Amino acid sequence: GQMQLMPTLETAMQWKLPLLVGLIVLGTHVCSCKFVDIDKNSKDFASAVEYAVFQFNEDQEDEFAYKFLQVHRSQRKRLTLIYLMDLEMGRTVCKKHDEDIDNCPLQEGTEEKMVRCTFIVDVRSWFSQFSLLNSTCVERRW
Repeated sequence: GQMQLMPTLETAMQWKLPLLVGLIVLGTHVCSCKFVDIDKNSKDFASAVEYAVFQFNEDQEDEFAYKFLQVHRSQRKRLTLIYLMDLEMGRTVCKKHDEDIDNCPLQEGTEEKMVRCTFIVDVRSWFSQFSLLNSTCVERRW
């Protein structure tokens, strides 16, 4: 009764092959959605930065707010509104929910802290919804 297995196996193989080829084509297509450099002054990117800094402050135990200092990397994932940013932030003398944190002076001396963070933010600009997909931060020491 062994011989009967062969045809079914063979037809299974024939069916699987197109599927596999389909997956490979799809796979390489998806991979082309990599992050590409964009203008850090673009409106959507700027609002993504604002959101990332806001989220960062919300997640800190620290009562003092950090403010955005510099963009080291500004990228967007192809065909999406997912932004990757590398930001430098400094600890200010203002509290988190103070108004004008951007113009707030930085802490000095022992209280001084700088962090460098990479954030990935998904922006749905048409209904102003943001979500933070990933963030990693390191404190800078001199």
